[in-house]
Amino acid sequence: MIKQVQKKIIILALFAGEIMMKSGAEIYRVEDTITRICRACNIPYVEVFVTPTGIFLSLDKGDDSEMFTFIKRIKGTGTDLGKISEINQFSRDFVSTDLSIEAGMERLKQIGQGKPYNIWIRSLGAAFACAFFCLMFKGSLQDFACAFVIGASSYLLSLGFDQIETNYFIKGFCCTAFAAFLALLSTTVGLGNNSGPITIGALMLFVPGVAITNAIRDFLASDMLSGLARAAEAFFIAVSLATGAGVVLRLWVLFGGDII
Repeated sequence: MIKQVQKKIIILALFAGEIMMKSGAEIYRVEDTITRICRACNIPYVEVFVTPTGIFLSLDKGDDSEMFTFIKRIKGTGTDLGKISEINQFSRDFVSTDLSIEAGMERLKQIGQGKPYNIWIRSLGAAFACAFFCLMFKGSLQDFACAFVIGASSYLLSLGFDQIETNYFIKGFCCTAFAAFLALLSTTVGLGNNSGPITIGALMLFVPGVAITNAIRDFLASDMLSGLARAAEAFFIAVSLATGAGVVLRLWVLFGGDII
């Protein structure tokens, strides 16, 4: 039977991998972190296979005994580069210092339970991102102000969808439809000059840049399955964004509105 201490090591490694996957880490980085943690505890044979929805870990104690395989289901993903950096530092400390398993697990729990920035700070960041993207696409100062408000409103709406665990297609569709409607409304009442830059600025907030980047990196690392999965995810998110904005624009014209 597998020793109790080795079982704790496996739980520790899987927990570290789970946090990284849920934070948007690349596949090769997760596999390397899990392997390092296990081998640091004198487990000679370690095989890790990671997909966007699961972690498969097999190990052998090295004494011609039975091989053990563990599976961890990954539900829900996001983007938290801070947690990825903290797990990377944890794996280095665990390998190079005398950090105990219990202390390591406590540290991982602290990382996993770490809260993001205050909701108002994140909303402010989203507002500025949308507003400056609006300027990049030749929006006026009036458009900048409209995009600022619409960006914050759309981001708060997306947080609401996260709370009820809505899938990414519905969330992207509704948030961009909401942003496009506000952009058209603001130009109609004279608050903005051009709805195009305002709408594009709001859409840029939801573009799956991390998913696209990770898909390419997974392909370059020969993780074809994960690369295809993430590329497909990014594609469908992009479709949801375009569909949400397109439906609102079409309905606006059908009901007699003008697109400025």
